[in-house]
Amino acid sequence: MDHFLPTTKKEVEALGWDTLDVILVSGDAYVDHPSFGPAVIGRWLETMGLRVAIVPQPNWQDDGRDFAKLGKPRLFFGVTAGNMDSMVNHYTATKRLRHDDAYTPGGQHGFRPDYATIVYTKWLKKLFPDTPVIIGGIEASLRRLSHYDYWSDSFKPSILMECPADLLVYGMGERPMTDLVRIFQTGNWREHLNECSQIAFISNTLEGFCTKEETLMLHPFEKELSNRRFYGENFVAFETESNKMLQRTIVQPYNRKYLIIKPPYPPATEEEMDRYALFDRMMNAPHPKYAKRGDIPAWEMIKNSITIHRGCFGGCSFCAITAHQGRFISSRSEESILKEVSDLAQRSYFKGHISDLGAPSANMYRLHGRNTKACRQCSRPSCIHPDICKNLIINHKPLIELYRRAAAIPNVRHITIGSGIRYDLLIGDEKTDRENGLTDYLTEVICHHVSGRLKVAPEHTQPKVLDKMRKPHFDTFLVFNRKFQNINKKAGLRQQLVPYFISAHPGCTLDDMKALHKATANQHLHIEQVQDFTPTPMTYSTAMYYLGYDPYTGEKVFTAKNKGEKDKQKEWFFSRK
Repeated sequence: MDHFLPTTKKEVEALGWDTLDVILVSGDAYVDHPSFGPAVIGRWLETMGLRVAIVPQPNWQDDGRDFAKLGKPRLFFGVTAGNMDSMVNHYTATKRLRHDDAYTPGGQHGFRPDYATIVYTKWLKKLFPDTPVIIGGIEASLRRLSHYDYWSDSFKPSILMECPADLLVYGMGERPMTDLVRIFQTGNWREHLNECSQIAFISNTLEGFCTKEETLMLHPFEKELSNRRFYGENFVAFETESNKMLQRTIVQPYNRKYLIIKPPYPPATEEEMDRYALFDRMMNAPHPKYAKRGDIPAWEMIKNSITIHRGCFGGCSFCAITAHQGRFISSRSEESILKEVSDLAQRSYFKGHISDLGAPSANMYRLHGRNTKACRQCSRPSCIHPDICKNLIINHKPLIELYRRAAAIPNVRHITIGSGIRYDLLIGDEKTDRENGLTDYLTEVICHHVSGRLKVAPEHTQPKVLDKMRKPHFDTFLVFNRKFQNINKKAGLRQQLVPYFISAHPGCTLDDMKALHKATANQHLHIEQVQDFTPTPMTYSTAMYYLGYDPYTGEKVFTAKNKGEKDKQKEWFFSRK
């Protein structure tokens, strides 16, 4: 690829274009790399023969000239807050304003608004009222349903009720955008919405969009506002549905209108994943316009890393990855990954160190259900909690081979695994271990792919808290810790295991944090930090935080909510008493 997506009228003209088909608006600075969602969608639309431009971090506080500078696209505007929810990007877990932004040159803050998706869309609809706007990315995806918003401490409707967008794309966007482009090319896109999946929209009627048998009808938003119990029931219904491989259309009434969420596409195949790996169509660099403004921290962190799969079947209560990327793993082929490794090894900025071959969880590559029919009938939130599903293939041998082949590529001197490792997948009886290369995998990582420290996330030590987190009990971590230490000793190494923990999670009391401190001190663990629980939309933990009880059981759940309670829990984590 010999050009960036144009960001100005001058850059559009330099490409010889007199019109644009799609204009993307993003809350992030423009980095043309596969780890940045707006760039991925822009390049994917290019593969369809479209002329695409991007307006990164537009000024929303003046007369709107940034939103108008490229004119009106032939098909639609695409809007995203960026790689993060704008509120998570802006505020800490204690609602303090952050003073930096990893997705902005120089790490400067203040280059995107709160609730960026809504703000950007309102500007576009003010300037171009007749041009369709499609919203997507993590902010839109995780706010597609009614949700508790921690930062305003309020219960909010679907983002589509506050944002004048025409359509919402949730999850990973390549396939829904492919179908949307096709129907927009017809000129009558509203008549063809039933031909698309993984989208959401507001309608005055249900007629023609779904039948009673294929629809999950939620309680109306007005009932949720009147009684939180209805939200609890809605959450259980939605999460159970989203855990399925084959899902129904979800409908929620809003006064006299309906929010319609079409079911997602099936998990992407290996062939599709290889097509979505667009590294060879990208400049793999930030746009030159930022050269004098300083480094973009997020780019510096990931520029030497490669994504090998999508999805996560861990089902952690506080994590929204499943609600966005899905519970089933979609992996790239080994050939595609190694081709990108070779490409990375030739880039001018590469110094020999690949910082990650990973994904949401590093060691879920190519893991899937043995019996697909059983997976189609399953709605468990996790394939590995409270125990590992007997239908799950946990073979780590392909990943070992991938690491070794990648390490053998010229100019690659070292590969570290920066993504989190699910240590509970590496514990098994002797036969399971031998057949699936579990100890072999951990040995490979410890001996060749750790820079002195391996980070893992047991999250807590107390069973009742871990159960609410949907995480394995601390005994499992201790077994892993012994295994880690034994491999180190045998290899003559002194690697450190660095565990991460969460404080103030629903179900966690001050006594639980005292017990955590005692348990970790007794094990002489190297403790560095604890993260305050942050309620984010569409997670089970957030539902418990808002409701005050477990929506599945009705059991009351204590949560530390004020700053004083949270600080006390954190203080006990670092207590030396």
